[in-house]
Amino acid sequence: MGASLRVVCVIVFGLAAAVPVHAQTAEVGPFAGYRFGGGFYELATGRSVDVDGAPSIGVFADIPFRDALQIEAFYTHQEARFTLPPEGEAPETRWRVTVDHWQAGGLRELRPGPARPFLTGTLGLTRYASAGDSEIRFALAAGGGVKLIPARRFAVRFDGRLYATVVDADGDALFCRVGRCVGSLDASVIWQLEFTAGAVLRF
Repeated sequence: MGASLRVVCVIVFGLAAAVPVHAQTAEVGPFAGYRFGGGFYELATGRSVDVDGAPSIGVFADIPFRDALQIEAFYTHQEARFTLPPEGEAPETRWRVTVDHWQAGGLRELRPGPARPFLTGTLGLTRYASAGDSEIRFALAAGGGVKLIPARRFAVRFDGRLYATVVDADGDALFCRVGRCVGSLDASVIWQLEFTAGAVLRF
């Protein structure tokens, strides 16, 4: 976790430093919070898990695009440790499951001023890992929050974000006629809800 987060911090601070001096709305910073949704834990263990969520940490970078729209990229990491009770002949087992999201997309501020509500929409990848196994899947996220800006170079940001990770998808063609096909897509999605607060450095 530590090495991955340090690498991402270096990247996003480098992106922020690369913005021209006259662009004064680039933002970068760390955040921490709590992410709900234990679907990944059950997927990793193959059993029902009485763990609804765990703390999360991450880092983000917002680069100005036009008007009130920013290009946003972020990384967020969650780690859960829990014990599964004995079941049948299986003994009590300690588990460590991590869930990482890499996302990029857009952020739109809804109004100017010292308190700026915003909406976000991103897409990217989710990696979940447990003992001896890891998987990477496609994911979407959407949310919103507010930035409180008491000073020109500093702000505080509060976020709520919903993740949808496609862990399994299967498509079938129902029928085809004259080069056109009608099909169906069956996808299994794991949902997670995350609430975070973070410090923002503005350039």
